[in-house]
Amino acid sequence: MLKHRKKILFFLILSLLSCFIYYRYFYLEQLEDKDKIGQIVDQFNGVNVYYNGKIGNVSGRNVTKDGYNLGQKYQCVEFIKRYYYERFNHKMPDSYGHAKHFFDSDIADGQINAKRNLLQFHNGSPTKPEVEDIIVLGKSLYGHVAIISNVTANEIEIVQQNPGPNASSRATYPLIFKDGLWTIDNYRVLGYLRKAK
Repeated sequence: MLKHRKKILFFLILSLLSCFIYYRYFYLEQLEDKDKIGQIVDQFNGVNVYYNGKIGNVSGRNVTKDGYNLGQKYQCVEFIKRYYYERFNHKMPDSYGHAKHFFDSDIADGQINAKRNLLQFHNGSPTKPEVEDIIVLGKSLYGHVAIISNVTANEIEIVQQNPGPNASSRATYPLIFKDGLWTIDNYRVLGYLRKAK
């Protein structure tokens, strides 16, 4: 009987400790973080990048005055669609989908991605990435998208929204030119999209 009570007491203390840890390190942190959500953390070509807190945080849907769906605030998809809308007045025919769905591997390099009405280039293309291209990353549950903000002979910089906890709105990746092909040296990069000129 005494052994049984000790087990119950042990599990009760363990449960209370778990609740305390969750409350202290997750719940309170999220409450403190909520005040920052929606604050401007960066800007590129006059288009704001907003803080989103945790990757999975959703703060409602952002829709333009004319009814175009930009996406869930302040996810990565919302930023790239808002960027193209504000910079180029571009509306994607398919205004929904996770980040990784912005790239269609069945579309040949340099051809139009009809769902996005943008030219699509594979990672490893004869066409060099350009500033303002949308870079698409896969290899995760939802993927990630960002805007290319700078291109040199051997590196690209991206500007991104919702990059994850403690990550910057800017990141760089090596750019390699070999055998006539440009490759962004990151295993997650699927390719990049561009407005036709």
